[in-house]
Amino acid sequence: MCELLAMSSRRVTRLTISFETLASHGASTNSTRDGWGVAYYGGNDVMLFREPAAAGDSALVRFLETQSPRTALAISHIRRATRGGVALSNTQPFVRELAGRMHVFAHNGDLPGIERRRRLTFARYRPVGTTDSEHAFCALLERVHDLWQSASHVPPLGKRLSAVSQFAAELRRLGPANFLYADGDALFAHGHRRIQPLTGEIAPPGLFVLCRRCIERDQRIEARGVGVGPGYQEVVLIASVPLSDEKWRALAEGEVIAVSGGHVVSRRSSQRSTSALVHACG
Repeated sequence: MCELLAMSSRRVTRLTISFETLASHGASTNSTRDGWGVAYYGGNDVMLFREPAAAGDSALVRFLETQSPRTALAISHIRRATRGGVALSNTQPFVRELAGRMHVFAHNGDLPGIERRRRLTFARYRPVGTTDSEHAFCALLERVHDLWQSASHVPPLGKRLSAVSQFAAELRRLGPANFLYADGDALFAHGHRRIQPLTGEIAPPGLFVLCRRCIERDQRIEARGVGVGPGYQEVVLIASVPLSDEKWRALAEGEVIAVSGGHVVSRRSSQRSTSALVHACG
Protein backbone atom coordinates (compact mmCIF):
# COMPACT_ATOMS: atom_id res chain seq x y z
CA MET A 1 0.00 0.00 0.00
CA CYS A 2 1.13 3.60 -0.53
CA GLU A 3 3.08 5.31 2.23
CA LEU A 4 2.82 8.97 3.21
CA LEU A 5 5.33 11.14 5.07
CA ALA A 6 5.38 14.86 5.89
CA MET A 7 7.58 17.15 7.95
CA SER A 8 7.02 20.65 9.31
CA SER A 9 9.79 22.37 11.27
CA ARG A 10 10.35 25.67 13.03
CA ARG A 11 13.63 26.32 11.19
CA VAL A 12 14.84 25.14 7.81
CA THR A 13 16.63 21.85 8.09
CA ARG A 14 17.73 18.87 6.04
CA LEU A 15 15.22 16.02 5.77
CA THR A 16 16.72 12.73 4.61
CA ILE A 17 14.48 9.87 3.55
CA SER A 18 15.15 6.19 2.93
CA PHE A 19 12.24 5.27 0.66
CA GLU A 20 12.97 1.55 0.85
CA THR A 21 12.94 1.62 4.67
CA LEU A 22 9.70 3.58 4.78
CA ALA A 23 8.00 1.24 2.33
CA SER A 24 9.00 -1.83 4.34
CA HIS A 25 7.00 -0.64 7.36
CA GLY A 26 3.60 -1.00 5.79
CA ALA A 27 3.72 -3.46 2.92
CA SER A 28 5.78 -5.99 1.00
CA THR A 29 9.44 -5.21 0.49
CA ASN A 30 8.97 -4.56 -3.23
CA SER A 31 6.18 -2.02 -2.71
CA THR A 32 8.41 0.80 -3.99
CA ARG A 33 8.27 -0.60 -7.51
CA ASP A 34 5.56 1.75 -8.82
CA GLY A 35 7.16 5.10 -7.98
CA TRP A 36 8.22 7.56 -5.34
CA GLY A 37 8.27 11.32 -4.91
CA VAL A 38 9.08 14.13 -2.51
CA ALA A 39 8.37 17.88 -2.57
CA TYR A 40 10.60 20.24 -0.58
CA TYR A 41 9.27 23.76 0.02
CA GLY A 42 11.48 26.78 -0.41
CA GLY A 43 9.30 29.80 0.37
CA ASN A 44 6.22 29.70 -1.87
CA ASP A 45 7.86 27.38 -4.39
CA VAL A 46 8.82 23.70 -4.23
CA MET A 47 11.60 21.46 -5.44
CA LEU A 48 9.84 18.34 -6.73
CA PHE A 49 11.62 15.02 -7.27
CA ARG A 50 9.73 11.94 -8.44
CA GLU A 51 10.18 8.83 -10.56
CA PRO A 52 7.72 6.16 -11.75
CA ALA A 53 10.15 3.39 -10.84
CA ALA A 54 11.56 1.43 -7.93
CA ALA A 55 13.29 3.63 -5.37
CA GLY A 56 15.85 0.93 -4.68
CA ASP A 57 17.22 1.22 -8.22
CA SER A 58 17.31 5.02 -8.30
CA ALA A 59 20.52 7.04 -8.40
CA LEU A 60 18.41 10.13 -7.64
CA VAL A 61 17.16 8.56 -4.41
CA ARG A 62 20.72 7.81 -3.35
CA PHE A 63 21.65 11.43 -4.08
CA LEU A 64 18.75 12.82 -2.02
CA GLU A 65 19.58 10.57 0.93
CA THR A 66 22.77 12.57 1.42
CA GLN A 67 22.17 15.87 -0.43
CA SER A 68 18.51 16.75 0.13
CA PRO A 69 17.58 20.47 0.02
CA ARG A 70 17.14 22.42 3.25
CA THR A 71 13.45 23.01 3.97
CA ALA A 72 10.90 23.66 6.70
CA LEU A 73 8.07 21.79 4.96
CA ALA A 74 8.12 18.60 2.90
CA ILE A 75 5.70 15.94 1.65
CA SER A 76 6.68 12.49 0.42
CA HIS A 77 4.79 9.60 -1.18
CA ILE A 78 5.68 6.01 -2.06
CA ARG A 79 3.38 4.52 -4.66
CA ARG A 80 1.84 1.13 -5.06
CA ALA A 81 -0.36 1.53 -8.12
CA THR A 82 -4.07 0.76 -7.81
CA ARG A 83 -5.69 3.25 -10.19
CA GLY A 84 -3.79 4.56 -13.18
CA GLY A 85 -0.76 2.98 -14.83
CA VAL A 86 2.85 3.29 -13.75
CA ALA A 87 3.79 6.65 -15.26
CA LEU A 88 5.34 9.94 -14.23
CA SER A 89 1.96 11.68 -14.57
CA ASN A 90 0.52 9.30 -11.96
CA THR A 91 3.41 9.64 -9.51
CA GLN A 92 2.80 11.65 -6.34
CA PRO A 93 3.09 14.20 -4.78
CA PHE A 94 1.10 16.36 -7.19
CA VAL A 95 1.88 20.08 -7.45
CA ARG A 96 -0.16 23.03 -8.80
CA GLU A 97 0.08 26.82 -8.62
CA LEU A 98 -2.68 28.82 -6.94
CA ALA A 99 -2.50 32.51 -5.98
CA GLY A 100 1.22 32.73 -6.72
CA ARG A 101 2.31 29.81 -4.55
CA MET A 102 2.72 26.09 -5.06
CA HIS A 103 0.22 23.71 -3.49
CA VAL A 104 1.19 20.07 -2.89
CA PHE A 105 -1.02 17.00 -2.40
CA ALA A 106 -0.48 13.30 -1.73
CA HIS A 107 -3.16 10.66 -1.08
CA ASN A 108 -3.24 7.12 0.25
CA GLY A 109 -6.42 5.14 -0.34
CA ASP A 110 -9.01 4.31 -2.96
CA LEU A 111 -11.80 6.62 -4.18
CA PRO A 112 -14.01 4.66 -6.61
CA GLY A 113 -16.60 6.74 -8.39
CA ILE A 114 -14.96 10.09 -7.65
CA GLU A 115 -15.45 11.21 -11.25
CA ARG A 116 -19.24 10.91 -10.82
CA ARG A 117 -19.53 12.99 -7.65
CA ARG A 118 -21.07 16.39 -8.40
CA ARG A 119 -19.32 18.06 -5.46
CA LEU A 120 -15.93 16.70 -6.52
CA THR A 121 -15.75 18.15 -10.02
CA PHE A 122 -13.31 20.72 -11.41
CA ALA A 123 -13.03 23.27 -14.20
CA ARG A 124 -9.90 25.38 -13.69
CA TYR A 125 -7.62 22.53 -12.60
CA ARG A 126 -7.40 19.33 -14.60
CA PRO A 127 -5.47 16.10 -14.01
CA VAL A 128 -2.42 15.35 -16.09
CA GLY A 129 -2.60 11.66 -15.20
CA THR A 130 -5.37 9.14 -14.60
CA THR A 131 -5.42 8.56 -10.85
CA ASP A 132 -8.30 9.15 -8.43
CA SER A 133 -5.76 10.93 -6.20
CA GLU A 134 -5.00 13.65 -8.75
CA HIS A 135 -8.72 14.03 -9.46
CA ALA A 136 -9.18 14.64 -5.72
CA PHE A 137 -6.41 17.26 -5.71
CA CYS A 138 -7.97 19.15 -8.61
CA ALA A 139 -11.34 19.06 -6.83
CA LEU A 140 -9.73 20.40 -3.65
CA LEU A 141 -8.08 23.28 -5.51
CA GLU A 142 -11.42 24.09 -7.12
CA ARG A 143 -12.92 24.17 -3.62
CA VAL A 144 -10.33 26.60 -2.19
CA HIS A 145 -9.74 28.68 -5.33
CA ASP A 146 -12.05 31.57 -4.44
CA LEU A 147 -10.77 31.64 -0.86
CA TRP A 148 -7.23 32.27 -2.11
CA GLN A 149 -7.99 34.47 -5.11
CA SER A 150 -10.16 36.87 -3.12
CA ALA A 151 -7.55 37.41 -0.40
CA SER A 152 -4.74 39.98 -0.55
CA HIS A 153 -2.85 37.94 2.05
CA VAL A 154 -2.82 34.31 3.17
CA PRO A 155 -6.45 33.43 4.06
CA PRO A 156 -7.18 32.83 7.77
CA LEU A 157 -6.17 29.38 8.93
CA GLY A 158 -9.65 28.68 10.27
CA LYS A 159 -11.24 29.19 6.87
CA ARG A 160 -8.66 27.01 5.17
CA LEU A 161 -9.06 24.26 7.77
CA SER A 162 -12.83 24.40 7.38
CA ALA A 163 -12.58 24.03 3.61
CA VAL A 164 -10.15 21.11 3.87
CA SER A 165 -12.30 19.39 6.51
CA GLN A 166 -15.47 19.67 4.43
CA PHE A 167 -13.59 18.32 1.43
CA ALA A 168 -12.25 15.40 3.49
CA ALA A 169 -15.80 14.52 4.57
CA GLU A 170 -16.78 14.25 0.90
CA LEU A 171 -13.86 11.92 0.16
CA ARG A 172 -14.65 9.63 3.11
CA ARG A 173 -17.97 8.73 1.50
CA LEU A 174 -16.08 7.09 -1.35
CA GLY A 175 -13.35 5.10 0.38
CA PRO A 176 -10.06 5.34 2.28
CA ALA A 177 -8.99 8.98 2.07
CA ASN A 178 -5.79 9.67 3.98
CA PHE A 179 -4.10 12.71 2.51
CA LEU A 180 -1.48 15.41 3.01
CA TYR A 181 -2.00 18.90 1.58
CA ALA A 182 0.24 21.94 1.88
CA ASP A 183 -0.25 25.50 0.65
CA GLY A 184 3.21 26.81 1.57
CA ASP A 185 1.96 28.36 4.80
CA ALA A 186 0.43 25.34 6.53
CA LEU A 187 0.36 21.57 6.22
CA PHE A 188 -2.98 19.78 6.52
CA ALA A 189 -3.24 16.06 7.26
CA HIS A 190 -6.42 13.98 7.14
CA GLY A 191 -6.44 10.58 8.81
CA HIS A 192 -9.01 7.99 7.78
CA ARG A 193 -8.53 4.26 7.12
CA ARG A 194 -5.86 2.10 5.53
CA ILE A 195 -4.89 -1.56 5.18
CA GLN A 196 -3.52 -2.53 8.58
CA PRO A 197 -0.24 -4.47 8.25
CA LEU A 198 -1.02 -7.03 10.96
CA THR A 199 -4.61 -7.90 10.06
CA GLY A 200 -4.98 -6.93 6.40
CA GLU A 201 -8.24 -5.15 7.26
CA ILE A 202 -9.12 -1.66 6.04
CA ALA A 203 -9.58 0.24 9.29
CA PRO A 204 -8.37 3.30 11.21
CA PRO A 205 -5.88 4.69 11.95
CA GLY A 206 -4.65 5.97 8.63
CA LEU A 207 -2.01 8.44 9.83
CA PHE A 208 0.17 9.05 12.89
CA VAL A 209 1.76 12.27 14.18
CA LEU A 210 4.85 12.88 16.33
CA CYS A 211 6.16 16.15 17.79
CA ARG A 212 9.87 16.38 18.56
CA ARG A 213 12.19 19.03 19.96
CA CYS A 214 15.97 19.21 19.69
CA ILE A 215 17.72 21.19 22.42
CA GLU A 216 21.33 20.39 21.46
CA ARG A 217 23.16 22.11 18.61
CA ASP A 218 24.47 18.84 17.16
CA GLN A 219 21.42 16.68 17.90
CA ARG A 220 19.57 14.96 15.05
CA ILE A 221 16.04 13.60 15.02
CA GLU A 222 16.26 10.00 13.85
CA ALA A 223 13.51 7.53 12.99
CA ARG A 224 13.44 4.43 10.82
CA GLY A 225 13.82 5.79 7.33
CA VAL A 226 13.89 9.47 8.31
CA GLY A 227 16.53 11.89 9.58
CA VAL A 228 16.12 15.57 10.52
CA GLY A 229 18.77 18.06 11.55
CA PRO A 230 21.05 18.59 13.30
CA GLY A 231 20.45 21.78 15.30
CA TYR A 232 18.02 23.42 17.71
CA GLN A 233 14.68 22.47 16.29
CA GLU A 234 10.98 21.80 16.76
CA VAL A 235 9.52 19.31 14.31
CA VAL A 236 6.24 17.59 13.50
CA LEU A 237 6.41 14.32 11.57
CA ILE A 238 3.32 12.71 10.03
CA ALA A 239 3.49 9.18 8.63
CA SER A 240 1.32 6.28 7.57
CA VAL A 241 2.76 4.14 10.38
CA PRO A 242 4.92 4.99 13.43
CA LEU A 243 8.58 5.19 12.44
CA SER A 244 10.12 4.87 15.90
CA ASP A 245 9.38 3.46 19.36
CA GLU A 246 8.25 6.87 20.61
CA LYS A 247 4.67 7.87 21.38
CA TRP A 248 3.18 8.61 17.98
CA ARG A 249 -0.43 9.74 18.21
CA ALA A 250 -2.88 8.08 15.85
CA LEU A 251 -5.18 10.54 14.13
CA ALA A 252 -8.80 9.73 14.85
CA GLU A 253 -10.93 8.55 11.95
CA GLY A 254 -11.89 11.69 10.04
CA GLU A 255 -9.57 14.01 11.99
CA VAL A 256 -7.85 16.86 10.16
CA ILE A 257 -4.88 18.68 11.70
CA ALA A 258 -3.20 21.91 10.62
CA VAL A 259 0.55 22.17 11.17
CA SER A 260 2.79 25.22 10.85
CA GLY A 261 6.34 25.96 11.95
CA GLY A 262 6.84 22.62 13.68
CA HIS A 263 3.63 22.83 15.73
CA VAL A 264 0.17 21.32 15.44
CA VAL A 265 -1.77 24.58 15.65
CA SER A 266 -5.34 23.44 15.06
CA ARG A 267 -7.42 20.38 14.43
CA ARG A 268 -10.93 19.38 13.54
CA SER A 269 -12.60 16.01 14.01
CA SER A 270 -15.50 14.49 12.13
CA GLN A 271 -17.59 14.67 15.32
CA ARG A 272 -16.95 18.37 16.03
CA SER A 273 -17.82 21.44 14.00
CA THR A 274 -15.27 23.75 15.62
CA SER A 275 -11.49 23.71 15.60
CA ALA A 276 -9.36 24.29 18.67
CA LEU A 277 -5.90 25.74 19.16
CA VAL A 278 -3.42 23.02 20.00
CA HIS A 279 -0.04 23.70 21.60
CA ALA A 280 1.29 20.15 21.43
CA CYS A 281 0.58 16.77 19.91
CA GLY A 282 -2.09 15.58 22.27
